Amino acid sequence: MTFHPDGIPDKRRRWYIPCRRILRAEGVENAERLVGNTAYQPVIHYVPPRVTIRPGGSLLLDFGRAFHGGVKLDPFEKPGRVRIKFGESVSEALGPSNQDCSRKDALLDLPVCGSLEYGNTVFRFVEIINEGETVIQCLNIMGVALERDLEVTGSFESSDPRLDEIWKTAVRTVHLCMQDYIYDGAKRDRIVWMGDLHPEIRGILCAFSDHGIIRDSLEFLMAQAGPEEPMNGFSTYSCWFVIALWDYCRAAGDREFLLKHAGYAEKMLRVFSRFIDDRGAEAVPGRRFLDWPNEDSPAAKHAGIHALLFWMMRSGAELLAAAGCDPAPCLEAMAKLRCHAPDPAGRKAPAALLTLTGLADHTSVLETDPFHGVSTFYGYYMLLAKKTVPALELIRRYWGRMLDFGATSFWEDFDLDWTRNAGRIDELPVPGKKDLHADFGAYCYKGLRHSLSHGWSCGPAPFLSERVLGVSFPEPGKVIVRPDLGDLTWVRGSVPAPGGVVTVEADAKGFRCDLPPGLVRIG
Repeated sequence: MTFHPDGIPDKRRRWYIPCRRILRAEGVENAERLVGNTAYQPVIHYVPPRVTIRPGGSLLLDFGRAFHGGVKLDPFEKPGRVRIKFGESVSEALGPSNQDCSRKDALLDLPVCGSLEYGNTVFRFVEIINEGETVIQCLNIMGVALERDLEVTGSFESSDPRLDEIWKTAVRTVHLCMQDYIYDGAKRDRIVWMGDLHPEIRGILCAFSDHGIIRDSLEFLMAQAGPEEPMNGFSTYSCWFVIALWDYCRAAGDREFLLKHAGYAEKMLRVFSRFIDDRGAEAVPGRRFLDWPNEDSPAAKHAGIHALLFWMMRSGAELLAAAGCDPAPCLEAMAKLRCHAPDPAGRKAPAALLTLTGLADHTSVLETDPFHGVSTFYGYYMLLAKKTVPALELIRRYWGRMLDFGATSFWEDFDLDWTRNAGRIDELPVPGKKDLHADFGAYCYKGLRHSLSHGWSCGPAPFLSERVLGVSFPEPGKVIVRPDLGDLTWVRGSVPAPGGVVTVEADAKGFRCDLPPGLVRIG
């Protein structure tokens, strides 16, 4: 029996998160009682010692890691008014936070003899300010995480603990964005963007056996636009849809989902197969978005979109063949696109797409000043296009540097130059040092609007599982296991697969793997 037969059940679960650290307390008594305090039920008949916040007083709390949800305050006896400010960094909790997409700064009235719960964003830090005229006496302040309770069945361990930590942080980053659907960022924009979704899907596939949210998110997007319409209003995002649909179906072995939506994909592919001119060059109309760093270069965008259209047709041909449909239009489009060789204009994103699709080798662009001109979004494709050793070094130096400055999840954008004379995001701003969150960013993610828990940045996790562990799925029901250790001495881990997980152990002497029943190893 259910009391809400017409209700939509939330697939997420709640956890109470104790405060880990008091970063600042002004006009407050007994603030230390909040650290590690696990009490979440107000008490009337017995009142333990309380935290007192005088008018104008404030607390800055650190919950130790980023999570999605809000906070719960347990006041007592008297009404009061508080200002609650959430932050992915200390400076965001203290500063004038951007209010787009989720509220991160709110003035609220406290109940008497009751609890107040507020928040629906990603954060790690909270500032609580007494904005009223009376003393607030508080029993506890806890975080309330609202997230999917999913088992991480994938794993990655190696001779380099830094890479291991990066894999875990990348998985955690995409998990923060797995809410009702897969968001691009759970602080901002909280939208199912198809382009952002592709690296997120690859991240989910390397870590979680429960793929329901992938299916839900793809079907949500299909319900918003017909196959002849640009997905999310971006023509290029329709390309990413076909690529992502095939990546999901072949890795999950989900033939039912494949057959269910093959007709939609076939119509979309027929439309896009016509977007090729007489030279064999892509001529994709409408909103031609590759990524933000290349918005200023028509040549770079053309090169990247040309490769993206080829990738779409290649994935489409394999998808249609697996579904028993005719792949001929896709194969013909691929043949035309091979006749044109666009120049990536020295930009790493189009160079990566051209290289990994096999249209042209532009690794020289990727290895020119290899740690700059990188983005957390297209960084995944740059890793795939590189040889293993330089790719591992990019992961260590680029994504690893975020960890060095206090990150517990990876960011919407990052540049190594930002860290020069910059403070950590988990410490109070230091006079004379740059603020790594407030002072940097570009395009639509400037300053504190910048998301520090952005799903498209999870690329190191699928790269390490696919390239270093060497596990890939060429079609439903089949797997290739071909470890590439690069400069590592050993590696072991697991990758979710139909019917279980693929486990791999490898070192300089060779490797062994175990497969779930029914999965066929080839190659």
